[in-house]
Amino acid sequence: MPYVQADNTGGLEKKVTVHTLKKMRGNEKFAMVSLYDAPMAAMAQKCSVEAVLIGDSLGMTVLGYDSVIPVTMEQMIYHVEAVARGNDKSLIISDLPFMTYATPEQALVNATRIMQAGAHMVKLEGSAWLVETVRMLTERGIPVCAHIGLTPQSVHKFGGFRVQGREQERADTLVEDTKLFCEAGADLLLVECVPAWLGTEITKASTIPVVGIGAGNETDAQVLVINDILGLTPQPPKFSKNFLEETGNIAGALQKYRDDVKSGQFPSSEHQFT
Repeated sequence: MPYVQADNTGGLEKKVTVHTLKKMRGNEKFAMVSLYDAPMAAMAQKCSVEAVLIGDSLGMTVLGYDSVIPVTMEQMIYHVEAVARGNDKSLIISDLPFMTYATPEQALVNATRIMQAGAHMVKLEGSAWLVETVRMLTERGIPVCAHIGLTPQSVHKFGGFRVQGREQERADTLVEDTKLFCEAGADLLLVECVPAWLGTEITKASTIPVVGIGAGNETDAQVLVINDILGLTPQPPKFSKNFLEETGNIAGALQKYRDDVKSGQFPSSEHQFT
């Protein structure tokens, strides 16, 4: 029996919680979509998408910036509130934007604002330096998704959107970061743009659900940006797929994405890095 049941309209029957996703780990894959407004949030709920992410990717997909760096807390709060109005069943996760969690104290203030706007969890990008912050937030009742691998807020440090972890030393660091975040109390781990073999190693090393984006097919879940699912990105990344092209309508595209994630058909080898 699936862990997430549909109601008589085909949508989510019950509210998806952190506990739900943890029970699914190792038993049933789940789907996450990064989206930014009430209509799309409502569509995701209708298509039984277990988790939605208000990513700071909205800077590029909605606001026209060339990176996520300019995105502000006010912009994130605005979109979190919109998504929360459109969806009362999926788990709602929100990024904290660039330089709003440089210290644990700053993170606590801004995570509080995001949670009060309607999020159920905050997502933070980083490595070992972030462990103290994750521990502080989780001890105070704020669920955290830690984001490792390619972290878009560090794009200028990386010198562009580059696959991470191809070198053994970097791969070992990402596996170690995974263990540190699990020990610090993180509830989810998101890993972006790493070789498929490393996505598998990270998932094995983790004690919490691992969400992949360009991290292979062995993670516990997948996330894609709604613009990529609907073919709205002019130069889509390798790990994405236009599901609208196959289905012809938005609901069908979201449903096909969720179904293919849960069955393991997506991502296929053409959407993975080596």
